[in-house]
Amino acid sequence: MKKLLILSLAIAIIACKEEPKDYASLSGKITNKNSDSITISTRTYSKTIKVNEDGTFNDTLKVETGVHTFYDGTEATSVFLKNGFDLNITLDTKKFDKSVEFTGIGAEHSDFLAKNRLLQQELLDLDALRNLDMVGLENELNNIESKLSDFYASNSQIDTSITNVLKKNLKPMLGSYKNYLAGSIILKTELPKGSPSPSFEDYENYKGGTTSLSDLKGKYVYVDVWATWCGPCKAEIPSLKKLEKDYHGKNIQFVSLSVDDGRGYRAETKEEAATLAKEGWKAMIKEKELGGIQIIAPEGWQSQFVRDYKINGIPRFLLIDPEGNIVSPDAPRPSSESITKLFTELNI
Repeated sequence: MKKLLILSLAIAIIACKEEPKDYASLSGKITNKNSDSITISTRTYSKTIKVNEDGTFNDTLKVETGVHTFYDGTEATSVFLKNGFDLNITLDTKKFDKSVEFTGIGAEHSDFLAKNRLLQQELLDLDALRNLDMVGLENELNNIESKLSDFYASNSQIDTSITNVLKKNLKPMLGSYKNYLAGSIILKTELPKGSPSPSFEDYENYKGGTTSLSDLKGKYVYVDVWATWCGPCKAEIPSLKKLEKDYHGKNIQFVSLSVDDGRGYRAETKEEAATLAKEGWKAMIKEKELGGIQIIAPEGWQSQFVRDYKINGIPRFLLIDPEGNIVSPDAPRPSSESITKLFTELNI
């Protein structure tokens, strides 16, 4: 009788045992939502999930184990998903990366990715790194490599598919930063602070007439070198407009210099391309309600001012002092906290 009871209990336990889920559950809440949906995707998978009016969302997904991109229509973060996970995400779009939190089954993996993202942002401060010399840059990148390596080895519970990729990509990633920053450091030796700035004369401006750098003497000049087809340039527009508003009436002029030269337009002649480029430039200024002094380089990338500042990629930002001397040939972007620090140091 006792054996029969034990056998019956064993059968009951097996019968009641939950089958492994062949899907992942994903839920959460977005404060200050950017759109009415989010997208979860990899190179081979994509699913759109509805976001309710109150910012909540809830769905199930059949996924391949791995890192997925969580995109809210404006910004993105990484999420590690596996069938059987029951993951909850909360975030505030006003402070996206710093506010992302993961709870539930499997949360530790996505939490690790979020912490890695914040750590990289903290360590790879471009404005701070570009102020070093080459020896200082080499030493600091070695220090960053050591800190990131220690972090990748800090939690043995994290799926090895995450940590293996991070370890594999670490040296190539830092090598790319080194190459990029080396150009900026060399640039500052070729165009040192305090030396006379290259100049431009009679560049056509949006309001009619022309503008020369000499017209702006007596004030600091912050130059945004951009083009209408440049995605990263356009991404800086909201921050630039805020910066202009914050410093309205101060001892600084904001100049946006377009290098549009007809790229992206079908034209039979160079002159026709230039005309189309100019029309597109004016249309975007109107559409985006751009402020400051809007000018266009007469020969695009080949314009002397652009060449003298050794501009090979955009956006680039320049800062010139009231006497017409260089403050920085590679100034912080409007979206960087460093630009307001620099303006404060200069008593602008």
